[in-house]
Amino acid sequence: MAAEPFPPWLTAFTGLTAWPQDNPPYIPLDYVDLATVPNHIAKRELGICDGVERTACSFDCHLCIAFDDIRTCNKISQTFDDGPSPSTPKLLEMLPSKTTFFVQGVNVVRFPEIFREQHRQGHLLASHTWSHPNLASLSNEEIVAQLQWTNWAMNATAGIIPRYFRPPYGAIDNRVRAIVRMLGMQSVLWDRDTFDWKVNAGIKTSPEVVEEVQDWKLQGGGWGLILEHDTTIKTVNVGLDVAKALGPNQLTVAECVGQTQWYQDPARLGNEPRRGHRAASYQRS
Repeated sequence: MAAEPFPPWLTAFTGLTAWPQDNPPYIPLDYVDLATVPNHIAKRELGICDGVERTACSFDCHLCIAFDDIRTCNKISQTFDDGPSPSTPKLLEMLPSKTTFFVQGVNVVRFPEIFREQHRQGHLLASHTWSHPNLASLSNEEIVAQLQWTNWAMNATAGIIPRYFRPPYGAIDNRVRAIVRMLGMQSVLWDRDTFDWKVNAGIKTSPEVVEEVQDWKLQGGGWGLILEHDTTIKTVNVGLDVAKALGPNQLTVAECVGQTQWYQDPARLGNEPRRGHRAASYQRS
């Protein structure tokens, strides 16, 4: 399976000739003003919440939801993180409803044909960073790089720029949100984490996950955002079992909030390189 070629317009803009590895380089952008990012919120490792003030509005520490976070849905909405992967096509073949995929940029360029097929089938494609770090532990520049390189990968591969973003591990606070907003995205969290990765580890079985989701649905009124993964055939099979149990007519995240424009309008992005534009017109700020 061939990787996505590095586009000439991105070489012209960045001076690079290949997609980055796990730690993408920071490239300044004229519409990202890091001087406006809250500077009182310190970097922190995952699960380290001592000293994190409530005013930071940390989801992973305090389950804090900001005014523009998407946390729920008025119908059932399965969502899948961390792909695309070689296991994703089974979901594409068998899911009864359109869904939302939160993709890693590094996987988009590794498996571009799968990503393009997700787009061709009309699923909503959203950002899950370049390589799945804990964003709260990164510098502002590193956060920009994780988000922007994913946007560039999605643009180069399918001509789209995401409107929605999900933070790995739910690690988000007002510092991270400020950067997400500058890149034109809205943060998406969840009502129900299936912990489907435990099936990979042999800690849970698929029937146990399905039963827990069904119980949650009954107790919660029959609606909400569900977090799953399309990284392995085991988690894909769990997702299909959950879909069978919950039924069709689910919503994408965009449909949950009544948004008809699923992706960003490239015209708002100033001097960012965009697919189909002349590389000579791009100036690094």
